[in-house]
Amino acid sequence: MARIMIIDDSLVARMSLKACIPKDAGHELKEGNDGSVAIELYQSFKPDVTFMDLTMPGMDGIAALEAIRRLDPAARVIILTADIQRRTIERVTELGACAVVKKPPVKEAVIAELDKVLADGTKP
Repeated sequence: MARIMIIDDSLVARMSLKACIPKDAGHELKEGNDGSVAIELYQSFKPDVTFMDLTMPGMDGIAALEAIRRLDPAARVIILTADIQRRTIERVTELGACAVVKKPPVKEAVIAELDKVLADGTKP
């Protein structure tokens, strides 16, 4: 069982991602709709893994990733985005993202990245 935080401004995207996460694993899920909510929720919920969208109104995912990594350099964040340009992937990797999953999420890709991050007891 893990605590998983989902941050995306789209309710449909959050629902789609939640549908990819195995329900029988007993994971605890919390969700938010922008980067500032992500930072607040990160501090109170202390997730094992965060799925973060990049493009959101208000504070975007890159700013939220930077802020969360300042709060917790060991934070495990998986970026979920339609922008899979090499430059974007390099940028979020430099900021400490564990992985990038292309939107719309495919269940197998989400489970593979989630399992990989949870199996690696060490945070980046």
